[in-house]
Amino acid sequence: MSSKFDIVVYGATGFTGQLVAEYLAEHYKGDGLTWAMAGRSKDKLASVRDAIGAPADTPLIVADSSDVASLKAMVGQAKSVISTVGPYQLYGNDLVAACVEAGVDYFDLCGEPIWMRQVIDKHEAAAKASGARIVFSCGFDSVPFELGAFFVQEEAKRVFGTPASRVKGRVRDLSGTLSGGTAASAKATFDAVAKDLSLVAILKDPFALTPGFKGPKQPQGNRPAYEEDLQSWAAPFMMALINTRNVHRANMLMGFPYGKEFIYDEMVLTGAGEKGEANAKLVMAANTEKTGPNAPKPGEGPSKEERENGRYDLLYVAIAPDGRQVRASVKGDRDPGYGSTAKMISECAICLLRDASDVPAGIWTPGAAMKDKLVKRLVDHAGLTFTVEK
Repeated sequence: MSSKFDIVVYGATGFTGQLVAEYLAEHYKGDGLTWAMAGRSKDKLASVRDAIGAPADTPLIVADSSDVASLKAMVGQAKSVISTVGPYQLYGNDLVAACVEAGVDYFDLCGEPIWMRQVIDKHEAAAKASGARIVFSCGFDSVPFELGAFFVQEEAKRVFGTPASRVKGRVRDLSGTLSGGTAASAKATFDAVAKDLSLVAILKDPFALTPGFKGPKQPQGNRPAYEEDLQSWAAPFMMALINTRNVHRANMLMGFPYGKEFIYDEMVLTGAGEKGEANAKLVMAANTEKTGPNAPKPGEGPSKEERENGRYDLLYVAIAPDGRQVRASVKGDRDPGYGSTAKMISECAICLLRDASDVPAGIWTPGAAMKDKLVKRLVDHAGLTFTVEK
């Protein structure tokens, strides 16, 4: 296939899409990467191009999720498409279909397990036939979590001689804003479930993204609990709903290196004692507010200063059957929902293009597709650190 562009950023006039375009313009200027900005309005695209300091000759492509012909024309010019246009269950179907049909790689920020399962069921065989690599969840959900599990399991293999069948993912620190797109995706998912109650089963299933495979019962993580081994209270983590599903899918896609009895959960650590317990209850209450009427709207986001002052610190604990533990951390140097996410999805696309071009066609999680090559790229370029803790 002859393509003009290595990457097309679709949704470049939106808040996150603009950050992706800005990142590519700043960090891949003059290194041979060919890329274009795409969106509904050529005037808005030109305005964003100028605002972010991209070269004046940066190509602009008009494409609209409601116009299939425009999507196909855009995809026909690309080796890969980064889509920041969500909720994907509302705006993503025709773009994924176009990429699958054309054998073009696709990356998104999806945290919508019901839609992802529907796409897997509908398109996986066709993607494998056409040569397309469809890569979901290339932002804060779920790259640091999926790779955190992978990284701690690599250490477990060194220390225990085998991967651990039990891994805990714990949020130790998180400073930054939930993206408006994440909030809108959660609302769209709840609206879809309200209209079709049969979708509840998919939403509640830890193995929703592993068609044909059901593993063991998983911790629900839906109420505060005290964890003796971590000497801390833990609260429910709202993104566990998507992250845990992606970790189980990654395990399946890699051929079950973590075993078929693998147990994985995620929670937020809130500290010890009465204060830790009180904080856990506050976190649980705050989860509801983040998807309520006061949640940020798609297209809204934090200031540059707020993005640069954000951060996150994730702990991974791999537990051997005899109780021994190995621990590792994943840390990010920007706010998770925007600053870090824009860097991660950009580097996912570049990693598949340049470092892992031999990944077979199909529907992937980023970590399962690119493994340690993606870890290295994120450390080298995207401000993430992966550390074994003693």
